[in-house]
Amino acid sequence: MAYVIGQSVANGRRAGIVSASGVALGSCTHAIASTLGLTALITASPVMFTAIKYIGASYLMFLGGKMMLGTFISKKDRGDAAPQNTRKVSAYRLLSRGFITTLTNPKVLLFFISFFPQFVTPEGEQHAASFLLLGLTYAFIAFLTDVTFAILAGSTAGAVAGNRKLQNLLDRIVGATFIALGVRLALTRR
Repeated sequence: MAYVIGQSVANGRRAGIVSASGVALGSCTHAIASTLGLTALITASPVMFTAIKYIGASYLMFLGGKMMLGTFISKKDRGDAAPQNTRKVSAYRLLSRGFITTLTNPKVLLFFISFFPQFVTPEGEQHAASFLLLGLTYAFIAFLTDVTFAILAGSTAGAVAGNRKLQNLLDRIVGATFIALGVRLALTRR
């Protein structure tokens, strides 16, 4: 959610909605992997779990560092002829960032492994289908929630776009938040 809100404030509603779509695709991938039993294998393997945890943490810290460093570029480096809001991020980049952020988040992985099975009857005939339906329903509800936050946060993007100082401050705050989340994720125990 922090990723979606950050993208919405920095780049507008559309960016937040595309980012929310990437997060939802990551959740759908987790749902499919859980249905196939892949997440159970990853959770059972300390090496794989640790690798995914550190990849996810590194990625969040990379995104945060990139946002923070981008705010320290001087006007001279940017060029005076550049328009105030030149930071258009492609839809593909937003989608893939949301996807990778969710896919490499071991907390989401553990959520699918530890929480979801409680709602699927092991003796049921349609065990895999039930698990998949539950996972996709979760992804859909989370998508709607993220889109709502994207729209609300994106409403402030217009005010931010015209104020370079405020934009830099928000980039630093969101970047620092991503770095803090990455550090927290790296320090998370199983």
